[in-house]
Amino acid sequence: MNMYFVALVAPEEINLQVLKWKNFFKEKYGCTVALKSPAHITLLPPFWMNEDLENGLIHSIDEFSAVKNKFEVSLRGFAAFKPKVIYVDVLKNKILDEFHESLNDFIYSQSKYPVKKEDRPFHPHVTLAARDLYKKAFNEAWGIFSEKKYGASWLVQGISLLRHNKKNWDVIFTSQLED
Repeated sequence: MNMYFVALVAPEEINLQVLKWKNFFKEKYGCTVALKSPAHITLLPPFWMNEDLENGLIHSIDEFSAVKNKFEVSLRGFAAFKPKVIYVDVLKNKILDEFHESLNDFIYSQSKYPVKKEDRPFHPHVTLAARDLYKKAFNEAWGIFSEKKYGASWLVQGISLLRHNKKNWDVIFTSQLED
């Protein structure tokens, strides 16, 4: 069994900026959880799956992607899930919301993958610090990041499948969306 998740992985230029902020959290507050994956927007949260199903899931993601168009995602400023998570905010985007819902429905309808339906509403974001940011540090860090300005956009060109290697998350496949 391996752990997987499905995401929109940010392009390298955005990942490098996000990595600088993740390293700030590591150096100042000892936060390392967010450093284990590239900058991304989660579409299907982590789940355990038998490795035998991996190629089938790759095929399913590829099949879904083949009929979906590329679209733009915009990042603006910072926000938080108090008192543990600070992230780069994603501008509200109806296309992204529909894309997420459509992918989830497509994967769940196949019922061969052990993916659970999320009870929480979809709240796209790019995490900078997560479970290992403690309350006192959160308040200090939020004081810094709540005042920061940031903006970036990218054209989403594919969906990535990530697999945990017992230390970090590796992108093992990225599909291609239609032009």
